[in-house]
Amino acid sequence: MPMKFVADANLGKLAKWLRIAGYDVLFSRNIDDDSLIRIGLQDGRVVLTRDTHIPRRRVAASGELKVILIKYDNVQDQLQQVAQALVLDLKAHPLSRCILCNQPLIPTTKEEVRDTVPPYVFNTQSHFSKCPVCGRIYWQGTHWYNMERELEKLTNPQTTY
Repeated sequence: MPMKFVADANLGKLAKWLRIAGYDVLFSRNIDDDSLIRIGLQDGRVVLTRDTHIPRRRVAASGELKVILIKYDNVQDQLQQVAQALVLDLKAHPLSRCILCNQPLIPTTKEEVRDTVPPYVFNTQSHFSKCPVCGRIYWQGTHWYNMERELEKLTNPQTTY
């Protein structure tokens, strides 16, 4: 079963980059500690937090709930901490989830997106995916490659471009 996460309100950038890497990450700027723990337990999600009190709670200390206390401010360091702690492959399923909604993207036909993407994109791209919730359309344009390159830099800081 793929690793799933719930991130606290202080980890928006980390949540975004884990989604870009293809991981299921629930995130809300308004989530409180009790909700974070409840969701982690109910859904079998790893809790990602900056709050030092959560790992000390009985449910976390007993091992019933997996919690990673994020030690770093920089998203690159945060990603590396999570990847190392859980032995994650951050390049296994990149760009397979909606960055906004966290939903798995669904391949869609070129004809289905004709009226929703710019004409240049329609004429130059052949593969499209769509978020089933928000309807956002994704394609492998320069933004896609820029995100892949940034993900590579985030996971391998020695890489230069």
